[in-house]
Amino acid sequence: MTDFLRGGPLRPAIIVLSATIVATLMTLPACSARPATPPAGSAQPDRFLFDRGNEALKQEQWTNARTYFIQIVDNYPQSPVRPDAKLGVGDAYLGEGGTENLVLASNEFREFLTFYPTHPRADYAQYKLAMSHFRQMRAAERDQTETRAALKEFDAFFDRYANSALTPEVKQNWRVARDRLSESSYRIGLTYYRQRWYPGAIERFREVLRDDPGFTGRDGTYFYLAESLARTDKRAEAIPYFQRLLDEFQTSEFLEDARKRLEELKLQEPAVQ
Repeated sequence: MTDFLRGGPLRPAIIVLSATIVATLMTLPACSARPATPPAGSAQPDRFLFDRGNEALKQEQWTNARTYFIQIVDNYPQSPVRPDAKLGVGDAYLGEGGTENLVLASNEFREFLTFYPTHPRADYAQYKLAMSHFRQMRAAERDQTETRAALKEFDAFFDRYANSALTPEVKQNWRVARDRLSESSYRIGLTYYRQRWYPGAIERFREVLRDDPGFTGRDGTYFYLAESLARTDKRAEAIPYFQRLLDEFQTSEFLEDARKRLEELKLQEPAVQ
């Protein structure tokens, strides 16, 4: 203890440790120390801010990115990069995620479409508006308000930007959202089936197939709809659904049971005179 107080043998170690800390601080990313305002006399201050914002966005520094982009939106109304900066603000909120940020992202993209409806990147804004709801979708057994909102905005994209290069990507995410909504209805039908309330199950399964013929989980829908019909003495209506399951799916957990039930129902059919 005496050596420590007097600056004895332990002191060099402290000096080395302090030097290490200083060196570490000096090696932190330079972008974190960059000013949030353009340097004095900058010929294109809006471009300076825009470039810094994009750099921060790529590095997922969401708050820094918004700081740069918002300065352009607020202070440079005539800047040619102002519309893209507006999108950048939305992208930063969307990238950071969380309910509050996703709501703010939605507002940014919606405002962009209001202010710049004919802008070349309006399709992007519409897509990201849909994604701000998509990112808030809940599990199939939960409330599907955000799923419906996402689908509404996806459909608006298809209506307005049929030739957009973003269409393939949008279609993939639309399918995910549509499946989520269909799965929600399917689960309700399955609950009715398990409770042996077959009329309710039949109505719900038919609704799924009517509203979403491309539902990727329709093999289960076919199976339980057919079973529900068979168990209410509607064998003639049940048989086509078992057959559709066999025709449309090469792999499914329901295939073996569907074959057995189809054979049983056909044997039960009255002989044709």
